[in-house]
Amino acid sequence: MNSMRVSPASPIDIRIQRLPNGGGLPLPAYASDGAAGMDVVAAESLTIRPGTRHAVATGFAMAIPAGYEVQVRPRSGLALKHGITCLNTPGTIDSDYRGEVKVILANLGDESFEIRRGDRIAQLVPAPVQRAAFAEVESLDETARGAGGFGSTGVASEGAEEEEPVDDNIPDNVGSLSGIQMRRPGE
Repeated sequence: MNSMRVSPASPIDIRIQRLPNGGGLPLPAYASDGAAGMDVVAAESLTIRPGTRHAVATGFAMAIPAGYEVQVRPRSGLALKHGITCLNTPGTIDSDYRGEVKVILANLGDESFEIRRGDRIAQLVPAPVQRAAFAEVESLDETARGAGGFGSTGVASEGAEEEEPVDDNIPDNVGSLSGIQMRRPGE
């Protein structure tokens, strides 16, 4: 089987400034040749209790070229194993922002989670930005979907047999976010 090779776009240059709290830490970097995101590490140590969130310092600031953004995304291992994720995902760092990059982490798990200075906490993915201009109209063109949203196209794949649910109860091994009460750090 032949694999098709596609040349990726040329890398963009992003200027990065190490801040005093970032001394000795690695700068964001790709962990493998095929990685889409650059790992970013914490510049502070802290504990995130269940149901809380914290803007974690990274120890650097960036100058992103005009026409681009950098998206902040969660690390899948932290999410699956510990319930640690980024809020506002993907977060956007705008090209005109020059302050310290911080990662908003939330603990959706059942146990407190320790973050040590130097731990990998998120991924950064540079992306082009497509600007838009709105054109106000009296009405919109019709589509088959219309105004249906939030699951209106269904869950099952086309052609899949639909089964009646046996039970409306959620299995014991499936978590629900409905009972989570978010607390501010320090509460």
